[in-house]
Order: sequence, then structure tokens, then C-alpha cells
Amino acid sequence: MAELVYRPVIGAARTMFKALDLKIDTQGSENIPRTGGAVLVSNHISYLDFIFSGLAALPQKRLVRFMAKESVFRHKVSGPLMRGMKHIPVDRKQGEDAYAHALESLRSGEIVGVFPEATISSSFTLKSFKSGAARLAQEAGVPLIPMALWGTQRIWTKGHPRNFRRNHIPVTIRVGAPVEAPTDQYAGAITRRLREAVQELLEAAQRAYPVRPKDAGDTWWVPAHLGGTAPTAAEVRERG
Repeated sequence: MAELVYRPVIGAARTMFKALDLKIDTQGSENIPRTGGAVLVSNHISYLDFIFSGLAALPQKRLVRFMAKESVFRHKVSGPLMRGMKHIPVDRKQGEDAYAHALESLRSGEIVGVFPEATISSSFTLKSFKSGAARLAQEAGVPLIPMALWGTQRIWTKGHPRNFRRNHIPVTIRVGAPVEAPTDQYAGAITRRLREAVQELLEAAQRAYPVRPKDAGDTWWVPAHLGGTAPTAAEVRERG
């Protein structure tokens, strides 16, 4: 079926990123299969993460169908685009419909993108993972592809203003080797291995990131354990 919406949106995103002069460094795209279903799993630190995750699949000529909260599909601007790109709405009160939709997509050979932390991590560290990605991979008989993003929080994230100025912000993307999801293992055990893989990729992306905060006022995007002033995971939980 022709992609009448997805490809023009990709073109628009690339044009925007070029205008912002973003420095995108992607490694590991070859780990995304050229054919067949897979669950692409990423950390979540920005409102734009789905765009960057999708870009990582383009060298393999793949389009990713992301699972996203249902409210995005109700928005007058984003809704038609999300539906046109065949993304998957998730109503947290009726998650079984989204699960069935994602499972059908995987079985038909699509790549489904999942953010297993469910929400943006304001500490910019990994939160606990929901087991849905592992269960999808098990039931569909497809691999899990771990991914980590770094730098996207500097463009637009929760609790901070958007930065759509030409600031030459680097974005680092790392895609790891597939994590298998055999049906004779507990989804919880697979999820732990998956989270460990994403954590390793996140640390690699952070090490490779080419810039550091300019001054004391620019440390908000760096996690506390790396010397920044982002809130710790415990502080985020206390704030509710």
C-alpha cells in the first residue's frame, strides 16, 4: 500500500532538522531487519523521540509503526498525521485493543515501535520497563531491537521550553543487536535483558556525545549521576 502520508512527513522532518542544523550520529541501523516483523524498543526522553527512532530505520528501508497515547490521535493537527502513518493508538484504560493492533502489525511483517517506560523520563535515566514489548515479541515470534537516544531532550522535553533555534544540537542514536524473545521464557526475564541492553546503548550514546554543558546554567539536560542538575528518579517520583 502506498505511503501517502509517512514519506512526506519524513521529508518534512528532514528539512526541519537540516534547518536546525542538528548533528545526528546514528550507529547500528544494520541491526534492524530489512524484512519481517520486529519490536523496536527505545528509551524516552523527548516528545520527538518517535521521529528520531524512525529515522534510524530508514537506512534499512523500513517504516516504524509507533504505539502512542490515544490523545495524540485526537489532536486536530497530529491526529490525521498519526492515522495516516498507521501508528497505533493506546488507550491505557483499554490496552487490549492496542495490543491486538500491534500484534496484527507484527504478524504482517511490520516494525512496531515501543517506549516501554510509557512516559518521558524527566531524570533522563531509564525508568522501569513494562513487559508489553516482550510479550508482543513472544506472541508474534519476532525479535526485540534495543535502541537508545541521547540529546533529543535538549530540543523538546517535559517541563522545558522547545528549542527550535539553529543551535547545532547533536543527537546520538545507537541501535543494538536483536534480543530474542523465546516463548519458553518469562516475559519479565526477557524484559530485564532488554532493559540491560538499552542501558548499555544509552551509556554508549552518552560517552559518544560530542558536547558538554556550556556553563552552570546549561546542566539541566545532564542526569544527576553524571554531574548534571536534572532531578534524580527518586525526586521525580516524590513530585508525583
